[in-house]
Amino acid sequence: MKRSVTIISLIVVLIVVGFIYYRYLFVFGEGVKAGELNYMVKKGYIFKTNEGRLIQTGLRAGTQGSISSNEFMFSVSDERIANQLDRSSGKTVQLHYKEYIGKLPWRGVSNFVVDSVLSIEDAAPVSPGVFK
Repeated sequence: MKRSVTIISLIVVLIVVGFIYYRYLFVFGEGVKAGELNYMVKKGYIFKTNEGRLIQTGLRAGTQGSISSNEFMFSVSDERIANQLDRSSGKTVQLHYKEYIGKLPWRGVSNFVVDSVLSIEDAAPVSPGVFK
């Protein structure tokens, strides 16, 4: 009897550990996004996390008859990267990110976590004759 309880307990513990790993630590996807960095903020009640928004070039219609910009909301868990991005607001940046299935409160409010900055460039100037 004790042996079967021990085996069942071990199986349950392994299933719970596997679920937690898959849900919160497994990198579901990763990639690169580029665009103009709109803002970086540090916010939170208990866990202060770094959150940002990247405006990607191009327009898309979110719903029929409307036009909106492509926005990429992300979190940054590394303070050094967050400080680098904080000084780059309004510039064109290229970010490498990892996508997780679940959110952790100390990692940020987004499933997308930026882990490196590939490039930072000044935003391209807009020609004055474009909007005449």
